[in-house]
Amino acid sequence: MSGYAALARLLDARRLRALSLALRTDLGAVGRDHGTDPDLVALAERPFASVADAHDRLCDLETRLRAAGDRRAVFLTVYTRMTATVRDAVDDGSFADPAWMRRYTATFADYYRRAFLAFERGDHAAVPDPWRVAFGTAVAGEGLVVQDALLGINAHITYDLALTLHEVGIDPDRARKHADHRRIDDVLAGLVDAQQAALAELYAPGVADLDASLGRLDERLSLVSMTEGRSWAWRVATVLTDVEDDIQVVQEEIFAPVLAVIPFASEAEANALVNDTDYGSWPASGRTRSRERTGSPAASKRERCE
Repeated sequence: MSGYAALARLLDARRLRALSLALRTDLGAVGRDHGTDPDLVALAERPFASVADAHDRLCDLETRLRAAGDRRAVFLTVYTRMTATVRDAVDDGSFADPAWMRRYTATFADYYRRAFLAFERGDHAAVPDPWRVAFGTAVAGEGLVVQDALLGINAHITYDLALTLHEVGIDPDRARKHADHRRIDDVLAGLVDAQQAALAELYAPGVADLDASLGRLDERLSLVSMTEGRSWAWRVATVLTDVEDDIQVVQEEIFAPVLAVIPFASEAEANALVNDTDYGSWPASGRTRSRERTGSPAASKRERCE
């Protein structure tokens, strides 16, 4: 019981309010007062050319943010260590397809870079919602350090990773790529303690108190969260890869809780896809990175109400 008693002391009313902050975030207000730093923009403007380039520039970004007292550094403290660990594992021959893993790792980092760059420039409409919450909470400095880390991990794994997998491709040799994707879980398993130690040393001694009071429980929870998020990302990438526009679930009305997800490159392509069925655009809607352009594609074969 002593561990739970210590946890109750750590999670006082102020901290409990902070934990619920992300659930009540007004996205329209996120980052509204955050100014642009030209040096940070310059660091994030160019796409990452390699895993080494990604790691070096992310480390530079973390150092600058930490020196400025910007809590966006917290996620980067975790992420740069993850990136370095995966890079070393690739170089050591731990993966069956090292070339694919290098593309995977650099592309994954580039999704973070684009989100960070858009937020820093004040182009909030181009920032995915999970990152708007993570960045907004971090720059406000009103949450827990652990919350800053977990919101960033959530955005990067549950949002960015599926898009990364779809972009780099899970075929051919899908089984081999899936095995490499799952092997990262083993690589990261040995990193949780080091991440917590780094967070405690750099930002919050209370992280070490929580670690001591809960024993291995918090490490298990952290690892399970990352593993489940990574498994979910693979399933989403599989759907994005396998659902073609000519299969039955897309072409016919399905009276079941089924959603066909089809990627598209432009608004014109989206309209063409939904109008290439006997049912027009009636059950379809489009989702893009642009909040202003998200909506329902235009119907041409049949109006919604006849």
